[in-house]
Amino acid sequence: MDGVCETGPVTWLSPDRDVIDAYRNLRERVVGLLRSQPDEAGEIQVPACPAWTVRRLVAHMVGVPDDILAGRLEGVASDAWTDAQVGRLGRLPLDALADLFAEQASDFDSMLSRIPAPTNSQVVFDAVTHEHDLRHAIGKPAHRDSAAVTVGLGFMLQSAEGRHPGSADRLRALGLSDFELLRSLSGRRSTEQLKAAGLTTGEISLLFADLPVRPPIGDLHG
Repeated sequence: MDGVCETGPVTWLSPDRDVIDAYRNLRERVVGLLRSQPDEAGEIQVPACPAWTVRRLVAHMVGVPDDILAGRLEGVASDAWTDAQVGRLGRLPLDALADLFAEQASDFDSMLSRIPAPTNSQVVFDAVTHEHDLRHAIGKPAHRDSAAVTVGLGFMLQSAEGRHPGSADRLRALGLSDFELLRSLSGRRSTEQLKAAGLTTGEISLLFADLPVRPPIGDLHG
């Protein structure tokens, strides 16, 4: 129609190229961080994932691309799938986990380029969530404005919008930093913290009703 400009649906997802670059840079950061830690740090409990130590957390981070490359996709993203990663890799030294993560780089980056949206962004969301779980556990906060944070948040906003139209704009209107909003949506902020940020009890219940994560009982700040 003359005078009408048609546009596609609004998306919060990052372009595929940005997704791949974000994952690559995240992996390099985590590999360097692991190599800078003594192996005893692997036994530190992770506040955001209290059932896991640092070693088990990293086993999952490394296990995701390991499983994807090996074609072990039955039950993908389920607790059983994750538990198998931890069982397989969760006793390795931190240096060995760092080496395995680095060795996957070329093959996994090529694989990630063939994974369609939004699943490619979901991979980054999971990884960046656990990068900051790791940093919180070992007391090394940094890179809270990384491209991976942007990609991960975009995935969560897209997911929220698909489940509850209008929620992405509402969440953005809270005025939180990308990092704080990402941590809030990934179950790393308590109900009291979410209320303090401006969400109502009903909105919190709705946001998490169909997600596998829940707000923690106590406040988290990492």
